[in-house]
Amino acid sequence: MKLGVLCSGGKDSWFACHLAMQKEEVACLILVRSKNEESYMFHTPNTHLVPLQAEAAGLPLVAVETEGIEEAELADLTRAIRLAVEQHGIEGVVTGALLSVYQATRVQRICRDLDLWCFNPLWYTDPEHYMKELIATGFRAIITGVFAAPFSADWLGREIDREALIDLQQYVRSDRITLTGEGGEYETLVVDAPLFAKRIVVLESEKEYANFRGLLRVKRAVLEAK
Repeated sequence: MKLGVLCSGGKDSWFACHLAMQKEEVACLILVRSKNEESYMFHTPNTHLVPLQAEAAGLPLVAVETEGIEEAELADLTRAIRLAVEQHGIEGVVTGALLSVYQATRVQRICRDLDLWCFNPLWYTDPEHYMKELIATGFRAIITGVFAAPFSADWLGREIDREALIDLQQYVRSDRITLTGEGGEYETLVVDAPLFAKRIVVLESEKEYANFRGLLRVKRAVLEAK
């Protein structure tokens, strides 16, 4: 079965892509770039780097833009999926949804209307098992957005490795965040993965941070041989 992967550039969509590749053919990535940083449906930090990730993975990319208006975003997502069907013959859609019923049900509805299979390989997966497997499998993801206490500015650009996971586990206990960031506490960017032929190197970035909210805006990045 040919699949299109909804890809935001973060760890969940790329790990879902990795899992989908174990069972089916991933024919393309699908990106909806929102102009609204407070998008209801889509991850927004550094989505301009998804084409670089697609090149690293050797996968075609179908990309559309949306104004990011609630519910109207769904029309743009439908347009993107239709393009993937037309251009790459996909028969199903993969998402990185973990817990968000809002996102999952809307994608499922679009897939049902288009007669496509919807595959959510991370749905309600055990958070600790997932995060440990992410690291052990060789995924390298950096944190590009923080949106809750007790995250400091030092987290921006920090790689999710074993030490970071220990800190995140402590935050789960002390501050009741979700370990995976599914509650919107943090966002990530994958800079290397087992399915990448090259890694992404960030050459220039800037941080914005205040009151436990911050972004790492990547200004310049390149692909580098592993």
